[in-house]
Amino acid sequence: MRHKRAIPNRSFRISDQIQRDLAELIRELKDPRVGMATINAVEVTPDYAHAKVFFSVLIGDPAESELALNEAAGFLRNGLFKRLQIHTVPTLHFHYDRTIERAAELSSLISKANATRALDDEDRTND
Repeated sequence: MRHKRAIPNRSFRISDQIQRDLAELIRELKDPRVGMATINAVEVTPDYAHAKVFFSVLIGDPAESELALNEAAGFLRNGLFKRLQIHTVPTLHFHYDRTIERAAELSSLISKANATRALDDEDRTND
């Protein structure tokens, strides 16, 4: 039983290490389309053949960044080979992560709703 628990933990450690190493490797890319990309999460398949890399962009166009990162995936994977002590380094697949964007949109909607409610409450107390 002990061995079965170690595998998910190993997968998590490898995903975490890939995330940290990719963050450093991406800073070294010379492609201006990458912009200021941040790696939010890495999901590795159980056989370590593929990794979905979720990123967000502080500055730059998300679609251009995704294209540039996927074009650089082979170069980045090669950089990981040199850093990771694992038998199989996964093929990288970059996906733009809209989580932060959606959170900002929801926060804005909540603020607007609260402001509207406050105005409605004020109007009721003034009547």
